[in-house]
Amino acid sequence: MAESHSCCNHQLPPDYVPEHNKEASEAYDHFLISAEPLSLDTACSLVKSEAAGAVSSFEGTTRNTFNGKRVIRLEYEAYEPMAKKEWYNIVQEARSKYYLLSTVMHHRIGEVPVGKTSVIIAASSAHRADAINAVHFMIDSLKARLPIWKKELLDDGSATWKQNEHIDISVHK
Repeated sequence: MAESHSCCNHQLPPDYVPEHNKEASEAYDHFLISAEPLSLDTACSLVKSEAAGAVSSFEGTTRNTFNGKRVIRLEYEAYEPMAKKEWYNIVQEARSKYYLLSTVMHHRIGEVPVGKTSVIIAASSAHRADAINAVHFMIDSLKARLPIWKKELLDDGSATWKQNEHIDISVHK
């Protein structure tokens, strides 16, 4: 018996194949590491298309406290060649799990003051479930796997390099 796929509020036929790109491609998947401020509007415009019924996004910003201590800013460093290779792997995995049209993964490096954006993830798909789940998978994968390091500077003059989070990626089916 053929497996059917559930999407949104309806059941898709077993032979349903959405029109999406199964392979990661710089034509549809956008990666950026930049010392310049990031724009959610720009990121979302890169994934929008007439074929997309959904665009989902995540915007990570610098918060003003951590564990009860006042944060002044974050500083990021990245090993860009390796980050780009791992980004490609993450997008390829996302495309194998979800029916995606286009994706964005943008990360800022250098100083990121409180309230400013340090990371943006966006995805488009025909239906909302794939876009939402892909964004969740991609941000978790980025945090766990990309060679991007964060230093947290506090108002008491201390600074701490933060380790990549241990994230159970197996929760993303």
